[in-house]
Amino acid sequence: MPLTEVGTSDDLLTELSGWVKIETPTTDAAAVNRLMDIAEAELASAGAAITRIPGRDGFGDSVIARTAASRTATSRTGGDGKPIVVAGHLDTVWSHGTIERMPYVVDGARAHGPGIYDMKAGSFLAFHVVRSILRQRVATPRPIVLLLTPDEEVGSPTSRWLIEREAALAAAVLIPEPAGPGGACVTARKGVGRFVMKVEGRGSHAGGAFEDGASAVVELSHQIIGLHRMVDTERGITLNTAPVWGGSRPNVIAPDAGCEIDLRVASAEDGEAMQARLLGLTAKTPGCRVTVEGGMNRPPYSETPAISALYERARHIARQVGLELPKQQRGGGSDGNFSAALGVPTLDGLGCPGAGAHASHEHILWQDLARRAALLAGLLETLGLD
Repeated sequence: MPLTEVGTSDDLLTELSGWVKIETPTTDAAAVNRLMDIAEAELASAGAAITRIPGRDGFGDSVIARTAASRTATSRTGGDGKPIVVAGHLDTVWSHGTIERMPYVVDGARAHGPGIYDMKAGSFLAFHVVRSILRQRVATPRPIVLLLTPDEEVGSPTSRWLIEREAALAAAVLIPEPAGPGGACVTARKGVGRFVMKVEGRGSHAGGAFEDGASAVVELSHQIIGLHRMVDTERGITLNTAPVWGGSRPNVIAPDAGCEIDLRVASAEDGEAMQARLLGLTAKTPGCRVTVEGGMNRPPYSETPAISALYERARHIARQVGLELPKQQRGGGSDGNFSAALGVPTLDGLGCPGAGAHASHEHILWQDLARRAALLAGLLETLGLD
């Protein structure tokens, strides 16, 4: 059993509710930083060494909180000094005012609220466990690096370098993204690519000069059908086109159109091949021109023997604290994709179970908060004792 006292689920929910009521849309740096301020102050008062990385490009700051390993425990790790990195994000997909129409409310075993499942509950658990370890002066075999970032929901454009820098120095990375069905953690994820397709046509009067035009909308329709034909679910390749736009008026042959493309792949090789294929697309309609911009923004995260061993350690601890811990592979990406692609053992989905990520019924099963905190504490207390 973990040595760290993590408190009761009721106590954890009370503090977590304050985080949920602070709205933190990715696009509002000041809003995200308000929650960063709270986390930073609490961790600093508990004794963490804090580094704050100023935000850029309209995104919020990142906070790094570091602990030290005990001298006795460090000698048992071979003295390599590599930390355990725990990485979570504080931004959510929800815009300001969502809390008014989708309020924080507890309904039996479910606690509802914007961003509570994805992923304020998980980031709060990581924060709470590290703070508890510091306050209680619990010895850990390895130093702990808690990394809180502001932009995961849009692909981590300003924090990826930081995640990869810290992960490259780590013995393992733990990601408190939401748990899956039955409390499942995550041992693999698909890679993610994002692209924008733009079509240039030739505008003309739809009645008086129909043959002079070249419809960008018609060309885009051909392209979307072609994209759908690239889907290969057996290989784990999927493409989705949305949003879609084009044209201006019914009596005008559309001079422009376009769409965004979401690509998911199960292997790095497929990611490279699909990226080249998409960037090389050309027009099928005379008089039109097609351009595609973008690329892979999250590499695939594959289960390795080291990840399997990390999962077995977590499953053993989970049983000690009264949890079953199945595992799953997910189509959605996370910051765990970055660390896993570096070859660092990464275990994801260590947050709270629930459902409704990015949806109006978003909720957690709050009575599991204390046990999920104990699981994370147990990992931090034992990784490195082998």
